[in-house]
Amino acid sequence: MSIGPVRLNHAVLFVADLGRAERFYTEVFGMAVAAREPRANAVFLRLPRSGNHHDLGLFGVGPSAPPKQRGGIGLYHLAWQVDTIDELEQARKLLAEAGAYSGESSHGATKSVYGADPDGNEFEIMWMLPRAEWGEYEDSAPVDRLDLAAEVAKWSGVSTAGSL
Repeated sequence: MSIGPVRLNHAVLFVADLGRAERFYTEVFGMAVAAREPRANAVFLRLPRSGNHHDLGLFGVGPSAPPKQRGGIGLYHLAWQVDTIDELEQARKLLAEAGAYSGESSHGATKSVYGADPDGNEFEIMWMLPRAEWGEYEDSAPVDRLDLAAEVAKWSGVSTAGSL
């Protein structure tokens, strides 16, 4: 027998500077503060179209905490899904403006841009092709160059995240 979750509900990150991390996620992702817990130096944030109580928890641990080590054991990145390829294009622009953009790729069934928050926590913003279009990508996840302009030209206006 196994546990039967339906989706990941939220993620929680340790951050050096709670205020700085809160500003990043509220300004870049448009998240709103759902709750604060001063005794734990924590804030809980909700995405604008979310049905969750909170999508991201941030716990401030102070600047003396050891930095995240890329390639070390632990979380690699969080992936945030957008509803349209147009939103992915906008996300790339916003990440670049915020100095948080770090790359992009096509994984076949998904198209992704990448970034990192001020503490180096990496994240992916991704858009998924309509399920009927997965084809050869049903059972694969390549890491290929993303031609976002071509993807926008092909998929603009196509909503795939379902009811949010």
